[in-house]
Amino acid sequence: MYLGLGEFMKNMRLDQTFSSADLVAICDKLGLIDPDLKSIIEEFGYPPFWSRPNSFDSLVHIILEQQVSLASALSAINQLRNYIGEVTPEKLLTLTDTELKACYFSRQKTTYTRALAEAIVSKKLIMSELENCDNQAIHKQLVQIKGVGDWTIDVYLVFVLQRLDIFPIGDLAARNALKQLKSLPTDTSHRSLLELAESWKPYRSVATMLLWHYYLSLRKK
Repeated sequence: MYLGLGEFMKNMRLDQTFSSADLVAICDKLGLIDPDLKSIIEEFGYPPFWSRPNSFDSLVHIILEQQVSLASALSAINQLRNYIGEVTPEKLLTLTDTELKACYFSRQKTTYTRALAEAIVSKKLIMSELENCDNQAIHKQLVQIKGVGDWTIDVYLVFVLQRLDIFPIGDLAARNALKQLKSLPTDTSHRSLLELAESWKPYRSVATMLLWHYYLSLRKK
């Protein structure tokens, strides 16, 4: 298919993405690269295609997931949705500390989500424009917001923008799953784990989904 110059340049700027239609084929490619990843597919099947819309709600949800259980974060975002309906930056900024606390927001998460809301309302951050930025540019924009660090950005890139080649080294579940899968010592360094993940390029996001799938499947046993 012929691409016009504008579309060609856009594709050159963006880091590669993946979709639900690609997931199984990429998992199979990873299985050829790494027999341990193949063993996950053989025992537990293919991972779900985890995705979220590119919205303020999604980024608030990811912030709520920082250093807490997924269930706790889901309870908080659902409580907020029940309280205000559609989760928008404008609505969130009208809430008091007491109201956010009633939605299970800690003082820290209240500060972080307000900072995000203020960045969007002031137009310092336009989320729709992030779709046309490469990973490095997205990181540069988001890391300026209080409470948004590497883990939050990596999860946003994988879940929301479906960028293909992200390994979120800050994610405890992914690290622990990798150590268990490879029978590694519990004190294996982040650097060593990143070096292991190098062999999965350019599909590290899907490899991470396989690790999450492995981690969650083991916990269900």
